Amino acid sequence: MVFKVIGDTHPNSHYLGYVKYYPDTRGDRKLFGRSYRQNSVVSKSFGILADRPECYVYSDTLGCVITGVPRADVVHHYSARETLRRLLIEPGKTGDHNVGKDLITIAEHLDVRGELDLFGVTGSFLVGCENERSDIDLVCYGKKGYLAAHTMFSTSGLIRPYTGEDRTRLYLRRAKYMEGSGFDTLLKQEERKFQGLTSGSGAHINCEPLRDDVSAPSKGLRAKEIGEITLLELISKALRDDSEPAMITDCE
Repeated sequence: MVFKVIGDTHPNSHYLGYVKYYPDTRGDRKLFGRSYRQNSVVSKSFGILADRPECYVYSDTLGCVITGVPRADVVHHYSARETLRRLLIEPGKTGDHNVGKDLITIAEHLDVRGELDLFGVTGSFLVGCENERSDIDLVCYGKKGYLAAHTMFSTSGLIRPYTGEDRTRLYLRRAKYMEGSGFDTLLKQEERKFQGLTSGSGAHINCEPLRDDVSAPSKGLRAKEIGEITLLELISKALRDDSEPAMITDCE
């Protein structure tokens, strides 16, 4: 099975994550010479791993039981950054379809700008089971990566934003995971993310910002669930030397 890692803090016994790809004769992905099925629902992992109780683990950080991989059972760790660099040098079958060609074009663009090492690729391209219906899932590292992603998504010409009828397409894409969310609310939230459609094949592409490798603010972090928290914020235009608005918060 192929797991997608969740979070930055893991117990000593497991790497937390959910099953992203699992063997299934009805699956449309090919991995390790077998048919695999894709999973995008975190909670579904509990059912997929019903006969693997060693993959259930309590997380102090999350304050609940979650799925994960016992560290001793890990066979291979896929590196998002190394994979993107490798696909640029040796595209292999990735260049055989239009979505893969778009990814390689983006990698070439970043390489010319000297920014390739600020990015990585995840999802199906990371493990090598992509097809014509695949999305392009990128990650960017640190402040420099964030700024590079902002430039690429807004000015490179390689990616077009969700506008017009495409906004309905984005809503239908996300609504199934966000119960009770209206069109305007969901689209407003989605606009905060780096995402769009590739100018070539029109495939969905998104980029998730991550912190720098060298910084580890979560190292040694321990947390415990304490219940619901209500946060009220009052923004006032108080006159201050730095002309910044004052923020008053009240937590219960």
